[in-house]
Amino acid sequence: MTINYDELSKQIRDLEPQIRFAAVVNSKGELIAGGQKNSVKKILDNDEINMSIHYALQKRELYTNLAYKIGREQYSITEYEKVTMISIPINSQELFLISTEPRVNYFTIIGHVHSILETKKNPDNT
Repeated sequence: MTINYDELSKQIRDLEPQIRFAAVVNSKGELIAGGQKNSVKKILDNDEINMSIHYALQKRELYTNLAYKIGREQYSITEYEKVTMISIPINSQELFLISTEPRVNYFTIIGHVHSILETKKNPDNT
């Protein structure tokens, strides 16, 4: 079963008021679904968003190089003063990116994303 990334992004954006951005990007850094919540003030302009996506993909590549030793990346969290960035690998080509207000309960968000992805990947487990 394929995952509707627009639906996934919307579902996560609507999960908590503190979620600012939820989107899926491919390995080329192209936004393929989702985006920023309309009700929040942008911190980054479009070029800076693209840079942020590029940096998330670079970080993922670094961890992928060590996967044979430490296992596959489950998620990555980076907390800044003004925002928390979360990246969750979907597969080898796609990455789910989320940004939230600082100090949000990101483990709840990550658990929710993993639950949705697992359900979509393995529909017989429902």
